Amino acid sequence: MAELRQEVDPGEAGLDARALDRLDRHFAHYADIGRLPGFLVSVARGGRVAHLTAYGHRDVAAGLPVEPDTLWRIYSMTKPVTAVAVLLLAEEGRLSLDDPIDRHLPAFAEPRVYAGGSGDDVRTRPADGPIRVRHLLTHTAGLTFAFYHSHPVDALYRAAGLESSVPPGADLAETIDVYASLPLQFEPGTRWNYSVASNVLGRLIEVVSGQPLDAFFAERIFRPLGMTDAGFHLTPGQLPRLAELYGETEGGGIEPIAGLPLRGRPRFLSGSGGMAASAYDYHRFMEMLRRRGELDGVRLLSPASVDLMSSNHLPGGADLRAFGARPAHDEPGNEGLGFGFNVSVVVDPQRTQSPAGLGAYGWSGVATTTFWVDPARDLTVQFMTQVRPRSSLKIFPELRQLVHEAVTEE
Repeated sequence: MAELRQEVDPGEAGLDARALDRLDRHFAHYADIGRLPGFLVSVARGGRVAHLTAYGHRDVAAGLPVEPDTLWRIYSMTKPVTAVAVLLLAEEGRLSLDDPIDRHLPAFAEPRVYAGGSGDDVRTRPADGPIRVRHLLTHTAGLTFAFYHSHPVDALYRAAGLESSVPPGADLAETIDVYASLPLQFEPGTRWNYSVASNVLGRLIEVVSGQPLDAFFAERIFRPLGMTDAGFHLTPGQLPRLAELYGETEGGGIEPIAGLPLRGRPRFLSGSGGMAASAYDYHRFMEMLRRRGELDGVRLLSPASVDLMSSNHLPGGADLRAFGARPAHDEPGNEGLGFGFNVSVVVDPQRTQSPAGLGAYGWSGVATTTFWVDPARDLTVQFMTQVRPRSSLKIFPELRQLVHEAVTEE
């Protein structure tokens, strides 16, 4: 077990300690009034942690505090790890980003696209071209999520038992076959729609590597980077450090809810959202990205691969609001953000909802975890808590604003 520690005073890293104190007090207030159980936030510059705060409880009822070694369900912050795994295989020549995915996953050999209607009367037509690996990495494949309720194909996902993205009791291979049996919302490459694509990538990794997804992650990413607690399930010795998961109530409070159990190896290994990790683990992952593929003498990826991952791949410099499938993605928070490989990328800082540096990239998880890397400022930031909100909390834009105010040296 390794634990994240503060390594340098904020002033030495070009950060304002008073502004960071305001940041802490802001989120501590949420915990004090019962809107968050507790949280951990870290800010590093040049690879050195200059601010680290653990506050409140990882388990409110038991009175257990958040500590630097607390373990968190990171949900969709799994996706950038999945992207790194795909790039590892691409660098080895075992797949190409332009491969049609049916080369490795034959169930996708004849994709069909939604052409009209709904329910039993949905009409489809053959897709003009194949789904390619890069379409999965950029969420432009035409796949979707059941929970959107904004398109007839979303309803087909629900009818297929995909409310939680996986049919009850299915493993990854079985789940991918269900996805492949359903029509695409749109032609691959023509829209952006956040989707189950990373689960398809997870199965692609398994087929190409010949290893289960959890084994590949452990051997090729976690061990080389020293991510000692990261994984798809926890040992009995790790479980006491796992934070309780909460949901936001209608009144703005929180209550315990069921989440990833993480007890025993799961049947379904989700490349979209199956991981748990400590702040130390994710700090190591962020720092590998900030250093463009290398950490402590271990090179995981080439600089070119990290640059590719963290560049906007939406056509013509489009942002997520303009290129996103509507109405699901027509929201102000998507302005000024492009998309790389499983990370958002700031393409227009003047239009973002909160201050952000040009080229900054990162992603978030449904339990209100988030991270970003700001190459121009040599900055990495993460925030960990465990609340599935009803969308009333504005943690992420507030965090970005408060971190922005703390940077004194560009």
